[in-house]
Amino acid sequence: MNSKFIEYGILIAATLAAAWTISFLSRKALTFYIQRNSNQLHADPTNFIFLKNSVSFICFSFGLFWIFSKIPYFNSLGTALFAGAGVLAAVIGFASQKAFSNIIAGIFILIFKPFRVGDAIEVSNNRKGVVEEITLRHTVIRDYEYRRVVVPNNIMSDDTIINNCFSDKKIRKFIEIGIAYDADMDLAEQIIKDEIRKHPLCLDNRTDQEKEDEVPVVPIKLVSLGDYSITLRAFAWTNDYDSALALQWDVLKSIKKAFDRAGIEIPYPYQTLVLKNDLSAQQDAFWKNQKKALELDGPNEA
Repeated sequence: MNSKFIEYGILIAATLAAAWTISFLSRKALTFYIQRNSNQLHADPTNFIFLKNSVSFICFSFGLFWIFSKIPYFNSLGTALFAGAGVLAAVIGFASQKAFSNIIAGIFILIFKPFRVGDAIEVSNNRKGVVEEITLRHTVIRDYEYRRVVVPNNIMSDDTIINNCFSDKKIRKFIEIGIAYDADMDLAEQIIKDEIRKHPLCLDNRTDQEKEDEVPVVPIKLVSLGDYSITLRAFAWTNDYDSALALQWDVLKSIKKAFDRAGIEIPYPYQTLVLKNDLSAQQDAFWKNQKKALELDGPNEA
């Protein structure tokens, strides 16, 4: 009897070790294959990465089935569990409802592809980043501070997602600048156009017809007349979302310097504070002056 337990223990340990080894080697091989071939073949790595992350689950599942089939005690236990499968299924289903919903949502993401690995996306709470990995349970997003945001797949499936790379990676970036009402608007527009056009990340996205019609590379529109400023909006094209951010940050600095050289004011709101004591003193001085004026006018009229 003891020899049987030892034999079964060795079988379980060997099976689990084999499952772990196969899973580890398979993940390493798939990672190497994905990195080597995805760029060369211009293939979407999303499916391969999802498969890589499913390898461990598949290997250990086969290992457990193998153990149950080879050990008589587990085989009889499986028969007893099958007899009470109704109650067990209800309990397991209730306990793992969220886990299964994440798996199903991950499969739907894989099939319909609202986003792919490498896409720059924006989800709720203003979370922005690049999709790094899609697993059976969650999606990993690398934000622009290089932190990893782990979001369950069912939330990703239900959330509204802004995908900056869905069908075309090119981005038309809005760059808004406020200038004073008495500033030279034509000069300000020309400075903004020049600073954006000379940036190396700016893209000429005009069609041949637009070039013939002399449509500017960087159109500028007046979008609002605010309480204290005029808002000009420039439309700049770049190759991707990261380039759009870099262009915006660079040209805001260069435009500010160019405005300073040209004497164009970028206004800001300000308030005038009147202290109550000063106001009372001004009122007293006013009435004293009025009284003196009346005293001086009185004798003349008499």
